[in-house]
Amino acid sequence: MDNALMIGLTRQMTLRRSMDIVANNIANANTTGFKVETLLLENSPARTAEHSDGPSELQYVETWGMGRDFSQGALELTNRPFDFAIEGDGFFGLETDAGTEYTRDGRFHVDNIGQLVSADGSPVLDADTRAPIILDPNAQNVRIIDGGAVIEDGAQVGRIGVFNIVDRGALSKEGNGRYTLELGPEEAEPLAMFDAVVHQGYVEGSNVSSIVELTDMMQIMRAYASVSKFLKDAEELNRSAIERLGKA
Repeated sequence: MDNALMIGLTRQMTLRRSMDIVANNIANANTTGFKVETLLLENSPARTAEHSDGPSELQYVETWGMGRDFSQGALELTNRPFDFAIEGDGFFGLETDAGTEYTRDGRFHVDNIGQLVSADGSPVLDADTRAPIILDPNAQNVRIIDGGAVIEDGAQVGRIGVFNIVDRGALSKEGNGRYTLELGPEEAEPLAMFDAVVHQGYVEGSNVSSIVELTDMMQIMRAYASVSKFLKDAEELNRSAIERLGKA
């Protein structure tokens, strides 16, 4: 295939992927704890077809990875006693069948056996013991104080696990605002943050800026239209050249 067509097609593929990501960001503008995502690109050099002059190497564009902005989302008041929001760094730890998962979505509740759990029933880990937090369903007063300590009728019964993940690039998205952490053979589990600021009766909103995402969407659409025109012009040029050669 012609070099120009190959370059144009690779650009179209990355633009389509970028559009999917922007659309997903907009769809999650109101999702608790969602972090805005960006497609990361890189140049991929390749040799050209054999020729006597001109450049000897072409630059294609390829997907390199996914970038996530973990900056703080706005704290939204809910007044629900088991909604929690982290101010600053850190992630809540959840116990799942697949191992520990991490999230910024603090919409919790107490299940029928007294465990503090996430919306899908995954137990919230205790910062001190890394075990599920057990609460008394009949307690009159449950509140959170400094460092995430859970106080039930005046007595501490646990501490909400907020864990510090230094290398956020090692987080793999699992869906529903959850992440798993890929640890090397000599790497330890993330440490609990005993100075974490946890707000009760709040949740952290998405950090998506709809205006920014809509602007990016329009830029992608214009870029795609431009590349499409380039491909059409290149195809017409090739057709014209072939017709002239055929008449020669």
